[in-house]
Amino acid sequence: MVKLDSISTEQSNRNTAHIDQLDTLSMVQLINREDQKVALAVEKVLPQVARAVDAICEKMSEGGRLVYCGCGTSGRLGVLDAVECPPTFGTDPGQVVGLIAGGPGAFVKAVEGAEDDFDLGRADLEDIGFSRKDILVGIAASGRTPYVRGAMEYARSLGAPVVAVTCCPGSPVDRLADIAIAPTPGPEVITGSTRLKSGTAQKMVLNMLSTASMIKLGKVYGNLMVDVKATNQKLLARTISIVRSAVPCTDQQAQAALEQCGWWAKPAILMVKCGVSAQSAQQLLERAGGRVSRAIELFEADESAS
Repeated sequence: MVKLDSISTEQSNRNTAHIDQLDTLSMVQLINREDQKVALAVEKVLPQVARAVDAICEKMSEGGRLVYCGCGTSGRLGVLDAVECPPTFGTDPGQVVGLIAGGPGAFVKAVEGAEDDFDLGRADLEDIGFSRKDILVGIAASGRTPYVRGAMEYARSLGAPVVAVTCCPGSPVDRLADIAIAPTPGPEVITGSTRLKSGTAQKMVLNMLSTASMIKLGKVYGNLMVDVKATNQKLLARTISIVRSAVPCTDQQAQAALEQCGWWAKPAILMVKCGVSAQSAQQLLERAGGRVSRAIELFEADESAS
């Protein structure tokens, strides 16, 4: 049996010992006060987050994948972060992968015992052809989950970098990682319910891992998501707005440029800003490694040279 008294996320919260006796407003105020501790806990581990982002960028820039693995809430958060990367940043679906113990069905319905299967973690990585070119992020609030440990040990055996996101510094998962990220927001409002503060802390860390990595990989220009996929009417309108925010122009000018380059904001921005054709904009982007700011610098250098 697991000894819960040795796991920090399982400790009782004295501040909420009588939460069941409070009126509704006082109850949610107390939950809110506890939640305010989460961002401060995450702030303390930002140096580790930054190291992880740099490691992720290194692997992804070389064609590797970012792979999340976890169980229960932790696994769902990893899957959620992974599936939101293609529509937000235009990544291929296979570039950021989320694995959850028990398979995709475990996202909506718990698969009993899956998290306790050490060998399943390795098997799931083998199934996706995980290699040393990739990077693994093991997510486990308690820092003990066998499934995650199994995946991490396999990744390490291949020579792949391994990151841990837990809420228990010094835990077994923490110790397996090359980079250990362990914010400690304190005992949960409801004892052991790590979908609360621990889940929020993990979500904040995963947001930073993917978002900062995508920024560094050129998926963002200024603070605009210039690789967004315009797959519905709202996103078509957003793409026009992105072009207009990046360079002064009318809706009609932005739409005309977008229509010439498949509704891709990056080359459309270059077309309007630099006054070049769609083909020339694409060529500039290729030379700049997909970075809009670098493409503008190259254009300006070419103009100066001529």
